[in-house]
Amino acid sequence: MNRPVKITSVALKPKDIKTLVATLNGAVRNGPDLVLLPETCLADQAEGIGLDSDEITEIRKTAATHNTNIVFPLYLAYGGVKRVNAAVVVDRGGKIAGVYRKRYPYWSEFDLSPPCAATDGGDLVVDLDFGRIGLAICFDANFPAVWQDMSDKGAELAVWCSAYSAGAQLSAYALIHHYPIVTCTMVPDCAYYDIDGREVRYGKGDDIYVMEYTADLDKCIFHENFNSDKAKELLREHGGHIELEKDYWREQWFVLRSKSKDVSARELAKKYGMKELKAYKNDSRASIDSMRIKL
Repeated sequence: MNRPVKITSVALKPKDIKTLVATLNGAVRNGPDLVLLPETCLADQAEGIGLDSDEITEIRKTAATHNTNIVFPLYLAYGGVKRVNAAVVVDRGGKIAGVYRKRYPYWSEFDLSPPCAATDGGDLVVDLDFGRIGLAICFDANFPAVWQDMSDKGAELAVWCSAYSAGAQLSAYALIHHYPIVTCTMVPDCAYYDIDGREVRYGKGDDIYVMEYTADLDKCIFHENFNSDKAKELLREHGGHIELEKDYWREQWFVLRSKSKDVSARELAKKYGMKELKAYKNDSRASIDSMRIKL
């Protein structure tokens, strides 16, 4: 595994900031790279709070203390609006790395007092020290454009914080866009979907459920087209370091992963002239569209 990312999802019902911090302190003992909390996880929010609030300051201190990145979803007061459903991304140094604003608030959120605002979404992708994460919140799961935009902006891992579980919808997005998706919900439950759409981890609790999972951001998926012979040569010459994890003969896809911390499957595939499935589909679309004629 060349690019392991240790993720801890802390799924729970909304809590006060003291309880949230105490729960985080207990959940990060194994040194995760990324910690997730569910949608609007801060309890008793009559309206949004500012980025300079005591609550966000506490989360920033927690991230710095434990040297981890934290996704903290809550209602923000932002840009003159009193309530925005958002996810604040805090990096290992305790700095705010980005703020995603739920692009599609659920209908009941418009009935709150003050009502939740629909905005342009803010930071759909955020660069962290281990890679680029994409962000979506709850009802966003129903709108494919959010997930396509994430892909277009180069998300390597999609993070979905929510009140409900979604399930098969997320599997479909992971399958279509070939990025893994990790979830954290109020149910409380958590899941991890791999780049081929498989749900490889799921867990559920009563009040709090903590899921730990190590993602492999070096894992890559290819179409057989123009890649089969190159892949055979790669595996013949580097089989001690790279393996064929999955062969999808019906789809004519295959997944490669590294067995070594020193060898990247993705970089080695590039050296053999292989093009990953997402790039192959995007390039094919652009090339064929450029030749399109009107009849």
